[in-house]
Amino acid sequence: MGPLPAGELVRLVAGAAACALLPPGTAGLAALTLALAGRRARARGAEGRRGGEGGEPAPPVTLEWRGLSLHVGREGEKVVLHSCAGRAAPGELTAVLGPSGAGKTSLLCALAGRVPCSKGARLEGHVRAQGLRQGDAVGWVPQDDVFYSQLTVRETLEMKVALQAPRLGEEQRGAYVETLLTQMGLGQCADSRVGDRKTRGISGGEKKRLSIACELVKGPQLLFADEPTTGLDSFQAEQVAGRLKSIASEGKTVIATIHQPRGSIFEKFDNIVLLFEGGVVYSGPADEALRHFAKLGFPCPKGQNPAEFLVDLISVDFSSPENEAQSRVRIGSLQEAFGEGLGADLAATGPQGSTVSAQSLVEARAPVATQVLWLLRRSWKQISRDKITNRIRLSVNINSAIVFGSIFFQMTRKQSTIQDRFGLLQVAAINTAMASLTKTCQIFPTEKTIVAEERAGGAYSVAPYLASKLAAELPISAAFPLAFGCIVYPLTGLQPGLRRFMRFLSIVTLESFASSALGLTVGSVAPSPEAAAAMGPAIMVIFIVFGGYYVNPDNVPKPLRWVPKASLIRWAFQALCINEFSGLTFDVEKKGDIATGEQALERLNFSGGVNDALLAKARIVAVNYWCAYSLLKSSAPKFLELQEPTA
Repeated sequence: MGPLPAGELVRLVAGAAACALLPPGTAGLAALTLALAGRRARARGAEGRRGGEGGEPAPPVTLEWRGLSLHVGREGEKVVLHSCAGRAAPGELTAVLGPSGAGKTSLLCALAGRVPCSKGARLEGHVRAQGLRQGDAVGWVPQDDVFYSQLTVRETLEMKVALQAPRLGEEQRGAYVETLLTQMGLGQCADSRVGDRKTRGISGGEKKRLSIACELVKGPQLLFADEPTTGLDSFQAEQVAGRLKSIASEGKTVIATIHQPRGSIFEKFDNIVLLFEGGVVYSGPADEALRHFAKLGFPCPKGQNPAEFLVDLISVDFSSPENEAQSRVRIGSLQEAFGEGLGADLAATGPQGSTVSAQSLVEARAPVATQVLWLLRRSWKQISRDKITNRIRLSVNINSAIVFGSIFFQMTRKQSTIQDRFGLLQVAAINTAMASLTKTCQIFPTEKTIVAEERAGGAYSVAPYLASKLAAELPISAAFPLAFGCIVYPLTGLQPGLRRFMRFLSIVTLESFASSALGLTVGSVAPSPEAAAAMGPAIMVIFIVFGGYYVNPDNVPKPLRWVPKASLIRWAFQALCINEFSGLTFDVEKKGDIATGEQALERLNFSGGVNDALLAKARIVAVNYWCAYSLLKSSAPKFLELQEPTA
């Protein structure tokens, strides 16, 4: 699907926001569906149906590669992979083994077309995925398992099926999910939440099997798994390896990098690829590897784990310069022997021309309306079920309201209360903004990682994701400033009147939305939650300084005149002040005292009405949402194209 025009994005976000104000599951979802039903995703891939969607099964895939090299660095000076050759056949589990830093993950990424773009990086060689058609799915199981913590295992799979197998009906979708749960041994934890560091959930092994199940949703004939056993105990690791073996036995081609497999796991491998510093030491049948090295004078001791023996054999001993030199000589001779024997035959039978890599295959997507509906459901469940975070946010807002209400309790019309009112309104704007900003900066960078993986797999595009996220967050984001305003307003004795009270609530609510939008922009730029947590408050401090209370806009240096206009604190503070001081009178005790609220507003150079300030604030919200959309759009995962060898 091509990028959405600016006008359509605004209409999409506005429609989603309006629907979010209705109770979940009611007419809000139906209205959102109708609003988006006219826009459909473009056809992605060939017309052939994928096996995962109940159509005719895709043909088996044989993956071959020859002369595969990867150079990184500003000038491509560092060699990560060097002239790698190998083959992975249907019905077989191929394991990539080697010591740390051998290039296992780099080889897997190169074969799957997932080497990130970087300056100076170059990927060369030939890769042929024979049997893989345009539009067929390719499965990729990342090393890190990232999920929405508040969703159950079944809900996670239902979401994947709805987005990536859109041709299935509701009954077919449910049956398919149950089949995947059974196949991956997830039946007992199907209704358990996935969880994360702060929320108790399923085990690490179950998360890894869920990752594999999510990739099987697409019905891939070619599946890549990056270190699926890392971080698991020996039992869970064997369970995961066993599932990969059973998947391969169904006629699929499975390639996985494995770190330190136990002996029983090694027995499940049909083929292995041994790597050392980016070069192949052995590639072929697993049951012939020990005989190959025994012929070269390195027999495996009886009773030793073959995987440990092979990795130790091609590892460098850094205990002394002499041992390091001997290790490198030994490994060099092994690489040379392989290149002259089986390796030469393998290279000769490898792909001989320009080939289509897995990267060029684009997967089908569900219609935009379907994307938004399912993403909206997911976002709502993630937010509403996080009761600990919601309780903390609610208690913080209530406590802040009580504290401010106690400090500024029942302000009178004395001259001294003019400063008090300005101070209260300033801290009200700052408190509301900081609460929303902190929450978004903490959560969104982590969520962005999940979204990047799903977008790389072609699950959905940015606009439906952002629209659904905003729609789901609006009711929750409004609840906390409303609770704050309902307590602090009567306690402090701000100017009475239902209309003024409702305007006060509207201003602090819009302030919460604006701060959350700023948090999305910061989170889109920040590379990590820690960076976002540092950037967000730093930007907010600048906005506070130019918020209208500490520096008069007329006294701001000309090069910085744009900052007050962009400050969400300034416009919230100005709207609150105009709402409070307009029509207000004060006790005049001596000559020169301020008699009316309008005179007090003149001191801060605040003019116009509340609606003018709110309109300026709405523009800031729209700009921040647009920036977040553009940043997410531009930060789509980009991978290196496979090139012909230069020489």
